[in-house]
Amino acid sequence: MKTLKIHLIRHGATDANYRGQYIGCKTDLPLCPEGVSELQLLKENLEYPDIERLYTSPLLRCRQTAAVLFPHMEPTCIDDLREYDFGSFEGKTAAELEGDPHFIPWTSGKLSAPPGGEENADFIKRLCTGLNTIVMDMTENGHHSAGVVMHGGAIMMLLGVCAVPRHKPVEWTADNGRGYSLLVTPSLYCKTGVVEVYDII
Repeated sequence: MKTLKIHLIRHGATDANYRGQYIGCKTDLPLCPEGVSELQLLKENLEYPDIERLYTSPLLRCRQTAAVLFPHMEPTCIDDLREYDFGSFEGKTAAELEGDPHFIPWTSGKLSAPPGGEENADFIKRLCTGLNTIVMDMTENGHHSAGVVMHGGAIMMLLGVCAVPRHKPVEWTADNGRGYSLLVTPSLYCKTGVVEVYDII
């Protein structure tokens, strides 16, 4: 079975990105004008990969990014790729959360979820389910290359658990409009869940 190429791309910037707010799956923000301009500039100056299939998180910022970068393609939304649920941290900045007794334990990994938010293990599980949905769809339909527009935190967490070379999630950061290219060998992936990062977008 032929190796698949899957390109994970972080959505363009929103006003909340510039403000440093935690924005998850509950706030469906659009791209800001600066974010759209930045994507258009990247498209002019970077060589985005040629793809046969396009997938996105269902949130607006991802769908708008997909429309800018791949305007002639109809994306398929994968619900499991939506952003993390930040619970009571939603919409707040790190500075605003400094006095919250749950914030430092959460950022240091001692707390597995923000108050009212999503358990890290549940987040990872659904992201892996989302990737599996894409791999199965591609193999069933004979596609060998795909773009996936998703969220920065989701890319970090997904690659932190399934990518080689092995890195901590925080080491898989991606700027807006950038990301990583993966090689997925279906037989190996089905046995181990491992994907190989071979390039940076």
